[in-house]
Amino acid sequence: MIVNNIIYSPSFLKLSKKLPLHILKAAENKETIFRKNPLHPSLRLHELHGKLNNKWSISITGNYRIIFERQENGDILFLSIGSHDIYKYL
Repeated sequence: MIVNNIIYSPSFLKLSKKLPLHILKAAENKETIFRKNPLHPSLRLHELHGKLNNKWSISITGNYRIIFERQENGDILFLSIGSHDIYKYL
């Protein structure tokens, strides 16, 4: 997987403002790792299935995730961020 650019959806930005500071800092760290090596094992990157088909998940912590879609041009669209419950709202 190649990461050209990361684009943040409005809902991602809105949800990120509600995160505790330590989770936000951890998310920034994971994004840095993702930009350098999207397959780094600490990201626990995996493709989602079912109604979330064609979406991917990065683990921030044991309970927090970033959900994204790969765009045809190689860009990454960060869709959502939050606790494991975010899967219910996509």
